[in-house]
Amino acid sequence: MTIQLRPRHPEKAHKADSAIPRKPRWIRKKKIESAEYYETRKLMREHDLATVCEEAACPNIGECWSKRHATMMIMGEVCTRGCSFCNVTTGKPDTLDAFEPGRVAAAVKKLGLRHVVITSVDRDDLEDGGAEHIAQTIRATRHQNPGTTIEVLTPDFLGKGAAADAVFEAAPDVFNHNLETVPRLYPRVRPGARYYTSLRLLDDAKRANPQLFTKSGIMVGLGETLDDVRQVMDDLRAAQVDFLTVGQYLQPTPKHHPIDRFWSPEEFEQLEQIARAKGFLHVSATPLTRSSFHADEDFAALKEARQMALAKGIQP
Repeated sequence: MTIQLRPRHPEKAHKADSAIPRKPRWIRKKKIESAEYYETRKLMREHDLATVCEEAACPNIGECWSKRHATMMIMGEVCTRGCSFCNVTTGKPDTLDAFEPGRVAAAVKKLGLRHVVITSVDRDDLEDGGAEHIAQTIRATRHQNPGTTIEVLTPDFLGKGAAADAVFEAAPDVFNHNLETVPRLYPRVRPGARYYTSLRLLDDAKRANPQLFTKSGIMVGLGETLDDVRQVMDDLRAAQVDFLTVGQYLQPTPKHHPIDRFWSPEEFEQLEQIARAKGFLHVSATPLTRSSFHADEDFAALKEARQMALAKGIQP
């Protein structure tokens, strides 16, 4: 009997192939597969958990898993969106697993994490976009790991009204929602989303709890200009976002959005300087920066930056 596998990216099947350019030297990364790496992978399998590290083909997986840092991806492995840059499977997801929040909490405890990042696929099929499931995962994780700080990277809950309030009320330590790209590229890069809806979500998070750290990220190399990126920074600061991440887009397959160009390390340094001058409490801008890369160290730096600002009489 022949088993018909579900295509990973059915929405991209009709698209013409784009050649994937050779990575410059500053993008290449040595493969790391330590004993800790395999222990982390085994633990994810034992708890039947998906990770964005694997599903999004993150280049930093070896380094992170060798430090026992894994970013949990909840609500299944199938996303209802078909963003042109993303490697996560697109299609019709399964029903939510009511026991998943508890398994995430148990995995965090076994890994001994001081700081955990929990993300998810988009679930446009659900009435609340999965907001209550995210909130339950926050509460379960905090119950089993009272000393662990929690960062969530959420969908935009587009068209779901005040669904995100459930996530805000669960009080994560960091609320992250990525803009991903500049507004003029949304129709091609993020067609299922709306730029100003995402901005409003970040603004709502800060208004719901001014003490909550908010965070967002974009990729470069999709066709944006420096002026485009400057405008995104201004929009994020207007929404009082505390932490900005900027990384180089890497094309997963020939069917995905083509790479426009590779930004140089010097250009990333310039982006960091510009962002800090605009008032972000913390900035991570390097070719290999990803939302959850070095998240524990970045969270410590974020807290320190807020304390320093308050000591100077500045309200961040």
